[in-house]
Amino acid sequence: MEGKRVVVVGGGAGGSHAAVFLQNNFDLTLVDPKEYFEILWAELRAMVEPSFSKRSVFYHKDYLTKGRLVASAAVDITETEVHTADGTIIPFDFCVIATGHSYNLPHNREERVKLFEADNEKIKAADSILIVGGGPTGVELAAEIVVDYPGKKVTLVHRGTRLMDFVKPKASRKALSWLQSKGVDVKLNQSVNLDSPKDGTYVTSNGESIKADCHFLCIGKPSGSAWLKETILKDKLNDRGMLMVDANLRVKGHRNIFGIGDITDIPCSIHFGLSFKESAATLFVVWLHDQGTLEMKQGYLAEKHAGVVAKNIKLLASGVDESKLATYKPGSDIALVSLGRKEGVAQLPMMTISGCLPGKIKSGDLFVGKTRKQLGLQP
Repeated sequence: MEGKRVVVVGGGAGGSHAAVFLQNNFDLTLVDPKEYFEILWAELRAMVEPSFSKRSVFYHKDYLTKGRLVASAAVDITETEVHTADGTIIPFDFCVIATGHSYNLPHNREERVKLFEADNEKIKAADSILIVGGGPTGVELAAEIVVDYPGKKVTLVHRGTRLMDFVKPKASRKALSWLQSKGVDVKLNQSVNLDSPKDGTYVTSNGESIKADCHFLCIGKPSGSAWLKETILKDKLNDRGMLMVDANLRVKGHRNIFGIGDITDIPCSIHFGLSFKESAATLFVVWLHDQGTLEMKQGYLAEKHAGVVAKNIKLLASGVDESKLATYKPGSDIALVSLGRKEGVAQLPMMTISGCLPGKIKSGDLFVGKTRKQLGLQP
């Protein structure tokens, strides 16, 4: 392995863990447009408590003790090189693509913290707040606000038929019930025009008027694959812009380029009964994949991807036969959604629960201490 070069493109949950797993064994370079790593699932807590970002936003160099950072966006990739926006060309023997979703975040950590502080001032100054988008971000932001600022009037508008349509209906209903119990006005099957509110009044697609002093847009982000569309991997993107990978998490058709995290097209996990023949099960998984039924996009799964890829790169670098490579088994449809500081909703394989128990698992620290520890930092 000595002398082998690895480039990790993307410094989110998957990329940062891949870098940590590999930096002791390889000449490693992390490519990321930011100088810092942000624990994204903690951003909403930092909006109501900006000091929380002191632990959830930290420099890549804090954990990248034996690798190097190129703080610039990747713009091209060949079979042996990654090219960045600042003109740097980085040769590699192995590459890990982990560019996740596209976020418009500042380059500097200090600027990112200032954005949290500005959002907090906006929340504190408002009597009424409009949240657009009922995915996990919109739901968790509404919960954070009504718990920390119970006097605020919060309205959540979502174009879907139910909140958080990435989870099962029971979890959606529990989240809706909790928000409504806290006074959040939830409007489903509607959109809202944010361009020109008149006197602080927004109008929904159903013609309803919503009075709000400020608004937050909490909709899904596009896949972070735009930079690949004119590269050798352009034909390895599916119609949703996701990178197609095989069971070893290698980009299909490429021996030395891997994909991990939210950018990948990994199919969902299916649990079959013992009577289900393997051939039939395989066909069913292929059918689900063709229908676009993918593994949930979550940080802890990206971390698992990173572990598999790190193992496979080490095996390939040591000359092990490719038949010995580790395969990735898609994660179960487990989801934890925090509802303020003490409660939450948990979708587990066999049940869905809400209240203090899932809150105890996630909502207090939002896994920030655990993530920092995994990266070799003090919790």
